[in-house]
Parts: sequence; C-alpha cells; structure tokens
Amino acid sequence: MPEVKIGLQDVVIATSDICAIDGQKGTLVYRGYDIHDLAGHATFEEVVYLLWYGRLPTADELEELELQLTGNRSVPPEILDFLKRFPASPEPMEILRTAVSALSLYDPEASDMSEEANRRKALRLTAQMSTLVAAYGRIRQGREAISPVPKLNHAANFLYMLNGRTPDDESARWFEIALILHADHSYNSSTFAARVTASTLSDLHSAITTGIGTLKGPLHGGANEQVMKMLLEIQAPERVDDYIHSLLAQKQKVMGFGHRVYRTEDPRATVLRKMSEGLGVRAGQTKWFEISKRIEDLMIREKNINANVDFYSASAYYVLGIPLDLFPLVFALSRISGWTAHVLEQYANNKLIRPLAEYTGPQNRKYVPIDQRG
Repeated sequence: MPEVKIGLQDVVIATSDICAIDGQKGTLVYRGYDIHDLAGHATFEEVVYLLWYGRLPTADELEELELQLTGNRSVPPEILDFLKRFPASPEPMEILRTAVSALSLYDPEASDMSEEANRRKALRLTAQMSTLVAAYGRIRQGREAISPVPKLNHAANFLYMLNGRTPDDESARWFEIALILHADHSYNSSTFAARVTASTLSDLHSAITTGIGTLKGPLHGGANEQVMKMLLEIQAPERVDDYIHSLLAQKQKVMGFGHRVYRTEDPRATVLRKMSEGLGVRAGQTKWFEISKRIEDLMIREKNINANVDFYSASAYYVLGIPLDLFPLVFALSRISGWTAHVLEQYANNKLIRPLAEYTGPQNRKYVPIDQRG
C-alpha cells in the first residue's frame, strides 16, 4: 500500500503557475515576483491583475482594472437588507459565507461558465467583498452602511466604508500592503477547498463560498483574532514572561507561532512586524508592538518557533480600528483575489479532484437479520 500522508502533508497533487512557497528558505513568490518586492512597490490592484493574468499590468491595463473595480464595488440593495435581517451571530464569517452565496442570486452571469463570464464574476466578487465586510461591520452596530467612493483605491475604500472617515495615506498604504501579503498562499486549506469545488464544474460563487467556509475554521483563518485577545489579556510588556510561561507549562498553544510549511520566519511576518511597529508609533499605541516583540523573542529563545502571518497582523489591524471578530473577514477580502485566480486556473485545465483513502475498517462481515442480532 502507498504511504498515507495524514492531512496531505508534503503531497504534491497538481501544478500551478500562481504562487510558490519555499518553506526552508522562507520565501513567498507570486507569479515569479518575491513578496517583499511586491509589498515594497506594488499596489493591491496590480497584484490582483498579476494573479489573474500572470503578469503586471501596463498603465492603461491598470487604469482599466481600477475603473472596473470601482464600478463593481456596490452590492445589491437586497443583500444589504439581507444583512440587516440576519440574527446576531458570534461568528461573522457565517454572515459573509451566506452573503457571498446569496450574491449569486443577483449576478446576471451566475450560471454562465464561459471563461469571459467567470473572469467578470471574479472581478465583481473581488470588488464586492470589501463592501460586504465593511457594511456588515457597521450594520451590526446599528449604523448605516457607507457607499464606496470612486476616488479611493481598494484598501482605502475599505477603511473609509468601515470607519466612516477617509484614512490618512500612510495608514491606507500599510493596509494595502497587508492585503498584498494575504492575497495568495498556494494550496492552503481554503484555496484547495475552492479548487475541489471548482473541479466538479460547480459555479464560481459556490467555489468561493467553499473557501470561506474553510477559512472559518480556527486552524486556518481565525488565529490573528486570538492573538489580539491574548495581547489584550496581557496588557503590559512586563507581564509577558509569566503569561507565556504559564501557557507553555499547561501545554497550550501560543497563537500566531509556527506554520505548516515554513521552517524559518514567515516572509510575511517580516513585513508585518514593521507595520505593527510603524502604526503603533503613529497612533501612540506602541505597547501592542512591545508586547508582541517580547512574546516573539521569548518564543524564539525558548522554543525556537517563529511568528507567522497572523501574529503581527493582529496588532496592526487593531490599531487601524478593525474590530477583532472582523479580522478573519479582512483575510477573505484580500484572499478573494487568490481564490478566484486559482478557481480560474482550475477551470482552464480541469480534472475532477478525487483522492483515495486507505480503508482500515472491518472486513468480511455478513448481514444478520435484525431479530437474530444480540
């Protein structure tokens, strides 16, 4: 029998042109471009184009994409009314999952499986996702949703629609960098799940809904929320050592550390560390970075475990005014670009994803009539 790899660990199941990860070297590459290069120079819209089309856009192509995103950010009023009618939920990801699924009812090309229609649907979903997240963030607080404005880019628009004020340029750029860092990560759980759904030739909305359902799991999408809850419990740098030592003594997981793929520092954490520090200094809230840095130093010194993408994104999002339970949804409004790129790639060269399992149950059993069973 072939070797069983629990959780498909280290199993290569397909080829892809979209994203490359080297866990030993700690590198992340989109379509041949190192993530540090993109985070340092590109806009989120450029990265979206790169993921979808395999190259960076020309000036005219970028302008066209920006116009298309601007023109498709609004969501149907029926969906906004739907958000108002939802019962209160402790899991906002449930709301996003249901709302994205419902969007297909109002998409004129929902059942059109042509490449052109699927690309247009990918664009609409990418544009609408941030509007949905921001709208829900306000509606659940009894406030009216704010419409997007054409003058702001994707990142700045989200912060504006969520907080009700135009962000300063530096905050908007930091958030844009966070979106770039989270845009794709190869065959992670949600992306793989979306591709499995797409491989059945189900529609794009269904595939993305699958991805969101997978992202809802605490082992994939909710770690940065738990990181921030930990920081809020600690409250001061001098309390870090006792708190973390207590967790370790109880053999509890310290959220935001370790990764299934990386054996060295997560390259995204390198950038997010600077983001957490920079935003904290500007906002006069440096203690969250100071607490985080002390935790990281302790974990590296005593456990030789590095921070992952979730660790420093927690304090960065908190300082930007994003509510804790929306952190996983912010992940989704970035990752929609990667999800859709992978779904489009799956459709382009499709084969039904159907793995095997080694059966380990009982053998050679015979049916016994019910009146003869002991």
